[in-house]
Amino acid sequence: MKLIPAKLDGVYLLEPVVHRDARGFFMESFRADTLKRLGLPNGFIQDNHSLSVPRGTLRGMHYQTPPKAQTKLIRVLAGAIHDVVIDLRQNSRTFGQWESFLLTADNQLQLYVPKGFAHGFCTLEDNTQVLYKVDALYSTEHDRGIAYDDPDLDIPWPTETPVLSDKDGRHPRLAETAIYTKEEWEGTA
Repeated sequence: MKLIPAKLDGVYLLEPVVHRDARGFFMESFRADTLKRLGLPNGFIQDNHSLSVPRGTLRGMHYQTPPKAQTKLIRVLAGAIHDVVIDLRQNSRTFGQWESFLLTADNQLQLYVPKGFAHGFCTLEDNTQVLYKVDALYSTEHDRGIAYDDPDLDIPWPTETPVLSDKDGRHPRLAETAIYTKEEWEGTA
């Protein structure tokens, strides 16, 4: 597996080794020892799987606060997404910055997002399926979000009329949210 550093500290694209032949392909999509060898801490304990039927479905920008913050490993099983992460770690050199990635079933890239980042995506095709691993269980009490259309972030989404849940349409702007240090996100403060 090839590790590709992103612009934001701690975020990586993972490019798996894919073996293709006339039947299709085979790849190892997850190996804990490989992530450890690459220097990526993980203790993934839950898989989440979403199906977004209409193109233009936007899910995000989600995160959980400490001590239930989550590291995520995201991949697309069918379709394609415009994936976005925002650095929420107050003392990070990339605090408040965002970065986007194209993840597709065809390119088979995976996105590693550490604790302290908001995450969201917009589907580029109908019937897109996304699978992601997390290292902490879902906690309603710690569940938060950032407005996908926060004017201070000015994230260009691939649709002007996203299909949103009611909850995702009500998230506050980044400037209106509680901020934690990198150490608080990681539980080392």
